[in-house]
Amino acid sequence: MPEGPSIVILREAVEHLKLAGQKIQSVEGNSKIDQHLLPGQTVLSFRSWGKHFLICFKEFTLRIHFLMFGSYRINERKETPVRLRIQFASDELNFYTCSVKLINKPVDLIYDWSGDIMAVEWNAANALEKLKRIPQVLSCDALLDQDIFAGSGNIIKNEVLFRIKVHPLSTLGALPEPKLKELVREVR
Repeated sequence: MPEGPSIVILREAVEHLKLAGQKIQSVEGNSKIDQHLLPGQTVLSFRSWGKHFLICFKEFTLRIHFLMFGSYRINERKETPVRLRIQFASDELNFYTCSVKLINKPVDLIYDWSGDIMAVEWNAANALEKLKRIPQVLSCDALLDQDIFAGSGNIIKNEVLFRIKVHPLSTLGALPEPKLKELVREVR
């Protein structure tokens, strides 16, 4: 499953192509969204939040979530059915085995950017406060809670717990505050 760092890599790869400001020429794929809304739309920006890749337009945002086995290709295709192919003037983005959704609200109203472990807006103090409010939760589960650590997945969870020497089944309430601070620091 792609985690926050993988989605940031995708965002940086498409930004490098200078696709923001370009219009979509055509779309295809087996996603259940209203694909007819996309051709002719101008991309305002590409963003990421946790495990979500966001393509922002004036009236709506396209959210791609890669689930467990999702993948993407830039300017190349796989043999498997495409969930969504977006064709620009000279580049194409192909998304496979993922969830595709149109969001009609401004993304700043939906996403708490301070909870994204990869965002400039990341706020460690907020994460620490959220952890303190759920002392009965296992440390392994807290590290996968996207409301606390958007972008953290199994790889990050395992690395953090190993590095800070905490058993995955330890409850947050059993950890002293310095250990909770260490957990938050290592996730980032």
